Amino acid sequence: MTHGSTHKMLDAYPKDLGGIDQHMLAECIAACFDCSQACTACADACLGEDMVAELTKCIRTDLDCADICAVTANVLSRHTAFDANVTRAVLQACATACKACAEECEQHAGMHEHCRLCAEACRRCEKACNDLLSSLG
Repeated sequence: MTHGSTHKMLDAYPKDLGGIDQHMLAECIAACFDCSQACTACADACLGEDMVAELTKCIRTDLDCADICAVTANVLSRHTAFDANVTRAVLQACATACKACAEECEQHAGMHEHCRLCAEACRRCEKACNDLLSSLG
């Protein structure tokens, strides 16, 4: 789902979203999908590097983060029978995974552009998750 379609889908939702800031929610969903893609691509790029054995932890962290970000975006896209406790837990897990992945990729960013780009996407997603988490109270 593109960023624009995320906003449109939230606007089209037939019921009240329970006071959640729709703009912040859409930003977080978009950041999660973007980070998931960046982490998947970074893991694949790491597999193509000559020194792939030295990037094992980076690949694993990328793949974990990609999966958690995708799940988070999907959970945030569902509003029927909303459970704030589940949403908070998923956002916290995503922010934690993004922080760990960013820290790992930053260690390789000087040698691998894909790691630098992935770390940036992870930091944006971490911030978006923490911002939305703070707004939920």
